[in-house]
Formats: sequence, C-alpha cells, structure tokens
Amino acid sequence: MRTVKIAITIEEKLLDRLDQLVAEDKFPNRSRAVQEAIRDKLQRMKRSRLVSECAKLDAKEEKALAEEGLTGDNEWPEY
Repeated sequence: MRTVKIAITIEEKLLDRLDQLVAEDKFPNRSRAVQEAIRDKLQRMKRSRLVSECAKLDAKEEKALAEEGLTGDNEWPEY
C-alpha cells in the first residue's frame, strides 16, 4: 500500500514512551508505531459506532423479524 509522509506534533513524554517501545523492538520504527495506533483507534471507533447503532434496535422486534417465516408452513412466493 502506498504511504505518504506527514508531520505531527506530539507531547515529549509520549514521544519518549514511543521511542522506548521502538528501542524494545515492539515496533520497527516510530512511523510504524504511529500507523498502528491510528489504525487501532479507527477500528475501535468503528466498533463503538456499531455497538451504539445496535443499542438502538428493539430486541423483541428484531427477534420477531428473525423468526418470521420459520414456522415451516410458508411457501416461496411465485414470481
């Protein structure tokens, strides 16, 4: 995948911790660490949006919709 270079501003303590992780070979370099952090954050945001949208659903209504047509006496409609 194509990558592009950007400049960021980061707190010094955070950068020190990042450099420590790179020194411990947790990441090959700063760029990879930042890239993975951003990817993880975006995935968590996506999951939390899904959770919040699912929370809006009415469980009884969803169950009724899921069970609709499972009685066995329904036939396929003609086209």
